[in-house]
Amino acid sequence: MQIRKLPNTNLEVSVVCLGTMLFGTPVDERGAKAIVNEAYHGGVNFFDTANMYEGYTRFIGSAGKLSEEYLGKAISGHRKKSVIATKVGMAIGPNTTDRGLSRGHIKPECDRSLTRLRTDYIDIYYLHTYDFATPIEETIETMMDLIAAGKVRFWGISNFDCEQTMEVLAACDCHRWT
Repeated sequence: MQIRKLPNTNLEVSVVCLGTMLFGTPVDERGAKAIVNEAYHGGVNFFDTANMYEGYTRFIGSAGKLSEEYLGKAISGHRKKSVIATKVGMAIGPNTTDRGLSRGHIKPECDRSLTRLRTDYIDIYYLHTYDFATPIEETIETMMDLIAAGKVRFWGISNFDCEQTMEVLAACDCHRWT
């Protein structure tokens, strides 16, 4: 398996990233461990999940977050050689506070993800979707706070269109955020 350094980071990742969206349904905990072990044997060290993944069955109002739980158990004892990416922002419940990229949502969700993943830090924390209700400066400043606290090493975006991406880059340039 080829390993590459992610640009502008000290992260070295396998060219294959194991997505774990189906951990929970249909992949049970034992199956998740077997898949992760096979990935390790094949040289994969890069794992992707999200705080709302529990397989293809997603229950608004009672999201199971089984993907993070199962991944956390499966990488137990292998954390130092693993690169974990997870995401925040998609709906995890029926209330307006159960989604988005506000400081009040991101910070507790980060802590919950850390607990489920059984780790002290997230290597890459993605903003899973653009939040029209929250100023992008609030979101990015929250990510900077999580980095300063040692809970997140790097952050990125997912499911942002070109204009939204440009808004993020402009805010980072303006405030000298990484």
